[in-house]
This record gives sequence, structure tokens and C-alpha cells, in this order.
Amino acid sequence: MSENMITVLANEQSRSVPEGFTVGELRQEIKPDADILVVNGFPSSPDTLLKEKDEVIFIRRGEIPKAEELEALMASRHTPGVHARLKRATVGIAGLGGLGSAVTIALARVGIGTLILVDFDLVEPSNLNRQHYGVGHIGLAKTDAMSRILQDINPYLNIVTHKVILNRDNIPRLLRHADIVVECFDRPETKVMIMQTVAETLPNVYMIGASGMAGYGDSNSIQTMKLGEKIFMVGDFVTAAEPGRGLMAPRVGIAAHHQANLVVNLLMGSEHMEL
Repeated sequence: MSENMITVLANEQSRSVPEGFTVGELRQEIKPDADILVVNGFPSSPDTLLKEKDEVIFIRRGEIPKAEELEALMASRHTPGVHARLKRATVGIAGLGGLGSAVTIALARVGIGTLILVDFDLVEPSNLNRQHYGVGHIGLAKTDAMSRILQDINPYLNIVTHKVILNRDNIPRLLRHADIVVECFDRPETKVMIMQTVAETLPNVYMIGASGMAGYGDSNSIQTMKLGEKIFMVGDFVTAAEPGRGLMAPRVGIAAHHQANLVVNLLMGSEHMEL
């Protein structure tokens, strides 16, 4: 074996190993009982040769990790370098219903550092058909219920909650630290108000709205459209909720994940992507 050394990151610790060292050999030194081996975001075999600056995570199935390991394990399947950028970000979620609850959970799972959650409402039984709450959350403020859910997913999150009705006066104050604001309201007039207010009072903040996702229509009609330098809209832009055509979890979820995925794209510097 060559005596030349390379440096790798193993379970968030920098290690120097000889050239020709395998993932399996490193496992023996770091975590011999690990049965999941992840290298640079992808599952790996023990005989994989390590390269300079590889990022390696060793996981034992079924083991609840220590607090200091959890963040690294959550990020282990991301492309190296992505997690650090997302962790620095602050995203505001305006409304924690069908869209907002799904967007929030998706962003928590990718490791957004700070989430500002704004909603004035309580969880009620009629929410459970499309919103990410359970029976045990009924009667709680949505901000409190979502905070509990997020703590179970990613306790490293910085969660800021505001149980208020957003208006033109408080939006600049409550959302001023956000890099991106995701609009997740039901009422068209409220959607217009927040998008106009953010554009006028927080000109450096990206705005992602949504319109048209009711029913169980064509999944592929949900699209992402760029409306201005920092304004985007998600939906089919036609299919509103109305008598005989309600909001249903699958299509609302498609729109929500369009919004969440766009957040990641923007934070990673892809604001000029073709839409």
C-alpha cells in the first residue's frame, strides 16, 4: 500500500488515511458495526477505494444516533456542499395548511437552517384530508403543531413562529430576515396581498406563490412559472377549489413540492434557470 496519505471526512471528522484505503477499512476504525455506508451522498460497498476529500457516513440500521451525529446523518444523502448552503438560509412560510405544512416538512428534511412559520389558525378535523397533521394535533395552533412535528424530524432547526394574521403592516417586520417567502394561503385576495407587499417592501426577497391545484386532475399540469425577477408562481393557474371540486392531498402535495424544490434551486444559485 502506498504511504501517500489522503484526507477524508468520516462521520463529520477529518481523517488522514493511506492511498488505496477502502471504505470497509475505514469503517473498522470509525464504526465497525455500521451496515449502511454512504460516500458523497450515495450508498457504497466496503471495497470502494477512498479518494481525497471524500465525505463518508457510517450508519447502523435501527440505531438512534447521538444528537451531534443526527445532522450529519440527515445530510449524508445530499450532494456534498449542499447542506452547508441550505443551513445558512432562512425561509418564511406564510400559511401552514395543505401547501404550507408539506412545504415546511420538505424544507426541514433538506436542512434549511431557519424556518419562519406564520399562521393564525388551529388544526381541525377537516384539515386532515390534505394537511400534515394527525388526530393528536386537533385543537392546537398550527404553528405549535408544526413545531412539534419538525422537532421530531430535525431538532437542529431554528424555528420562529408567529400566530398572527399577516397584513400589509406586519409582513415587513415578521418576514424581513427571510431569503425566500413561500405563500401558502387559500384565499386569492390574501395571496395577492402578500405577494404585492413582499415585492414592494422586501425587494431583495424571493417570493413563491401558488394558484390552481384543486381536485384530482392532471399531475403534469402543475408547473412553475417565473413572473418577475424574484417572483414565481406554482400551479395550473386555472383549477381553483369550488363546490364539487375540493382540495385533495395528492395534487396539493405536487404543488407544495414544486414550491419546496424551487426554494432549494434558488438557494443553490439557480435563479436564472429556464422555467
